[in-house]
Amino acid sequence: MHLWPGSKRSGTGFDLPTKRSELTQLESQMAAADFWGNLGAAQSTVSRLSAVKSIVEPVDDITTEIEDLSELLELAVAESDQEELNQIEQDFATLTKRCETIELRGLLSGPQDSNNCFISIHAGAGGTESCDWAGMLLRMYTRYFEANRYKFEELDITPGEEAGIRSITLRVSGPMAFGKLSCEVGVHRLVRISPFDSQSRRHTSFAAVDCLPEFEEDIDVELNEDDIRIDFYRASGAGGQHVNKTSSAVRLTHNPTGIVVQCQNQRSQHKNKAQAMKVLKGRLYMREQQKRDDEIAKLYGDKGEIAWGNQIRSYVMQPYQMVKDHRTDYQTGNVQAVMDGDIEAFIESYLRFRAKHSADKSK
Repeated sequence: MHLWPGSKRSGTGFDLPTKRSELTQLESQMAAADFWGNLGAAQSTVSRLSAVKSIVEPVDDITTEIEDLSELLELAVAESDQEELNQIEQDFATLTKRCETIELRGLLSGPQDSNNCFISIHAGAGGTESCDWAGMLLRMYTRYFEANRYKFEELDITPGEEAGIRSITLRVSGPMAFGKLSCEVGVHRLVRISPFDSQSRRHTSFAAVDCLPEFEEDIDVELNEDDIRIDFYRASGAGGQHVNKTSSAVRLTHNPTGIVVQCQNQRSQHKNKAQAMKVLKGRLYMREQQKRDDEIAKLYGDKGEIAWGNQIRSYVMQPYQMVKDHRTDYQTGNVQAVMDGDIEAFIESYLRFRAKHSADKSK
């Protein structure tokens, strides 16, 4: 019988010895006399320690349980106790499921995976059709957030002219928010009978999803304020009288890179500027990562034109029902459940795919 907790590494890249070593290093850092001298860095270390412990400690618990069951198995076999053998088989099945859960958690142990994040949805070409599809994706993700008790807030939105949204940016906070939602980065394709077509023809629409980690203030990003143009303007769309009647919305343009971010959800210019600065730092950080790491560039960078041939996932409603991830080939015929936020299986399948791909490259 193969028992995963005792192995050094699984087929999907779960590296327990490395995590044990990291745990020891983090505990050593916390024991230093000046650990709390830099509060931001200390809090980041404590958060990372908690994330690593949540992987290592359950593995140790399961390893102990497996050793106990192994001893019981030897006794049950020696005494031909069929009832006890049946119970041990059930217990091993339960432990196997727990191993799979822990392994998945281990795949979410990257340096930014535990961070909160900013997720954006952008409608592709196609006018009302694509804007409506972007609105449908927004509903799908907010249902997912609610089911997983993630908190989310709208930072910026551009409504569609007739339906849906042209673009939106949300701040999402919760356990492993960036690690999980980074799996959704890419172009999403919808095939359906259009409700906006008087002849009821089938249409294909596209929308792009992007995700950036939220960083603490001490993030190592070179940012010269002279390179940033700051524009204040009146917030658009629904909101309180103050939001719409004062120039509280903020747009930041980073001149050297051309990156533009904006925030309009707060009443205060100061708060909107602070939030926009976090998004800008996140984008600049990821941009630097892309230069150094081709794999990260593939995952988080250029998604290509928001159109045919670049999609990571297809949602087909007519002439048949299917949602398929083109990276992993995972698919389901329950389209309605997916649109209601049931996307965990897609996230898990991509996490395993990504880990295996990284492990294969490192050989």
